Amino acid sequence: MAKWLKWTINIVILSALIAACGVIYKQSATSRTMMLSCSSELFDRHSSANPSISASSDNKFYLLVDVLIAADKAQINYRYFNFDGTSAGHISMRGKVDSIEANSMTYKVAVETKTESEMEKQKNWPEHMKYLSNISSLPFRDSGVNNFSIEVLDMDDTKDYAVVLFQPSNTICGCRIVNSRI
Repeated sequence: MAKWLKWTINIVILSALIAACGVIYKQSATSRTMMLSCSSELFDRHSSANPSISASSDNKFYLLVDVLIAADKAQINYRYFNFDGTSAGHISMRGKVDSIEANSMTYKVAVETKTESEMEKQKNWPEHMKYLSNISSLPFRDSGVNNFSIEVLDMDDTKDYAVVLFQPSNTICGCRIVNSRI
């Protein structure tokens, strides 16, 4: 084989490898990914204000919220637990990211699908879960989607934490930043 043909083939292969590395780098550098693991302690303020209802652990719950935002897709999982660690229910939502307001670190999410715990257990759900279930069942206008927002109130990447406000569930959680490339 001629020497010039070998060099031409080598240059073509090297160019293809460099182009592939550039595409992979561009995809990984520009992909918007955020993964948060959030928690909050819930209590029923109405029952604690009512002296006829005891302030036992029956009206106290833990809330864990997992948030995954990848490119224009979003998934939010609300998991509720009793004080003894048993599951009190869950609500999972999927949708797309409509917009990101960089100056306020707010992510607008259009929720398109929702799944939740069995309906027969709804009377034992935490009040927050009942509220979230009701508010997330209302379609936003006539479009069939619900608009939610996730606002990062405070964040420290070096310590892997964030304080996040979830709307319309009116929940502020402390979060561990699992992954953030936004």
